[in-house]
Amino acid sequence: MFQHILVATDGSEYAERAVAHALALAKSLNAKVTAVTVTDMIPAGPYAPIPWPSDIERYEASAATSARKILEGVIETARSLGVTCVSHHIADQAPAEGILGAAAKEGCDLIVMGSYSRDGLAGLILGSQVNKVITLGRIPVLVCR
Repeated sequence: MFQHILVATDGSEYAERAVAHALALAKSLNAKVTAVTVTDMIPAGPYAPIPWPSDIERYEASAATSARKILEGVIETARSLGVTCVSHHIADQAPAEGILGAAAKEGCDLIVMGSYSRDGLAGLILGSQVNKVITLGRIPVLVCR
């Protein structure tokens, strides 16, 4: 069935549920896993202040530290389950695009993501990264709540 599962995580409670499902599924299928976390670019634009170079450096250092901590947890859990797992921090990209790019580059045949639903206008206007991955992607997506 699935041979290479990409699990996307931001370290949140919902993402951790997705990680647990992805690793359990991989173990049952003897599949390998690629874990990714994506950090967006520092916010800038007409309604955000222009960041100083030092602000950008601090943001990127903080993002890298957070990503390393998140991904080390996934690798450790995978190792304890006997699941082959590699990890990647994708910096300075929108999450959906980073996830889809990593899935294509790594040759994944399933994406696993966590989600929480937004109701009403917020859900309509903001959309979600999960929705973008489902809409723009070409491989199956398993959404865990």
